[in-house]
Amino acid sequence: MAIPIAYNLRNLVVRRTTTIMTALGIALTVAVLVADLALVSGLRTAFQASGNPLHIIVLRKGGTAELSSSLSREACQNLKAQPGIATNATGELMASPELVNVINLPSVDSPTGMNVTLRGLQPVGLTMRGVKIQQGRWFQPGQREVVVGKSVAKRYPRAQLGKLIRFGRGEWEVVGVIDAGESAVNSEIWGDLNQISADFNRQESVNSVLIRATDAATVPALINSLNDDRRLNVSAVTEGAYYERMTVSGAPLQFLGLFVSVIMAVGSSFALMNTSYAAVARRAKEIGTLRVLGFSRWSILLSFLIESLLLSLLGGAIGCLLVLPLNSVTTGIGSFVTFSEIAFNFRVSPAAMLTGIIFALIVGAIGGLFPARMAARKEILTALREI
Repeated sequence: MAIPIAYNLRNLVVRRTTTIMTALGIALTVAVLVADLALVSGLRTAFQASGNPLHIIVLRKGGTAELSSSLSREACQNLKAQPGIATNATGELMASPELVNVINLPSVDSPTGMNVTLRGLQPVGLTMRGVKIQQGRWFQPGQREVVVGKSVAKRYPRAQLGKLIRFGRGEWEVVGVIDAGESAVNSEIWGDLNQISADFNRQESVNSVLIRATDAATVPALINSLNDDRRLNVSAVTEGAYYERMTVSGAPLQFLGLFVSVIMAVGSSFALMNTSYAAVARRAKEIGTLRVLGFSRWSILLSFLIESLLLSLLGGAIGCLLVLPLNSVTTGIGSFVTFSEIAFNFRVSPAAMLTGIIFALIVGAIGGLFPARMAARKEILTALREI
């Protein structure tokens, strides 16, 4: 017959000091893992929210990022002749030529400055993205005015509403703060295409063109048409696919977090194993008594293993609680693609916490199996004689 789980719970309560110390060791391991998963999840969410399924980003042939791409204004006009491009309410083609650059601004985390993406675009580009003004107003074409993403306004003191930012040939007034939900657009600064082009001597070229297809069925046909047109010499991908490439920025952090978690898990497993071996030694007479009462070796093995798993479950739950305050906290990471900072929120999702709990149970199973096996193999008389 099986030993009641209430027996294991009482043992954990009676040895509360050992239980708490071991559980905290496992909790720290789980906290590192869940925090890492929350960070990567938040970064991935920011990029996924940036992709409209009807949008296509056009770059120079072979280009992998807007910053390293260059398209002539003539090519921009020629690609507008492609069939399948949607029009807005006024009949204007929804094709937005855009200039992308980076500027350096002091941030709350780096007073010496961080790179921020600066985007020059036309009014049609604003309407295509459907971004809302949170504070202030939109910039006026032809004026030295910019709007900033809400994350930029939060993390860069000089980029707040009403202040002046110096880049290009002079100072630009921040006239609005934009709210793009969880999109990476919150990490950008937008201004008038022609005015920014003049400041950076880029009147003859842009970095990319954002196009909206008429419907979902037209998207692949339009992409193929653009890629196959040798006169244009462009590379077209869906906006979602383009931003998916950006998630490589989180790969090193994800690897580092997992590596640290595994190292800590090994340490936690040995700590749990030592604790369990000590418990077996202290409870030798108790084990002998259980055998006299008729409990089998398998029942004792299972009981000690369950006790280890309960201890790990406690540690896993504490670890998740330790990380929970990070949920929705804004942070930033330098992108290897845009060479600028991308701001995003930690996302401590149920999936991340479940992964942490499962990880804790694996640590408990590894750390508790051998001591449980030792307890089950004790002979009755030997166990009763041990002190």
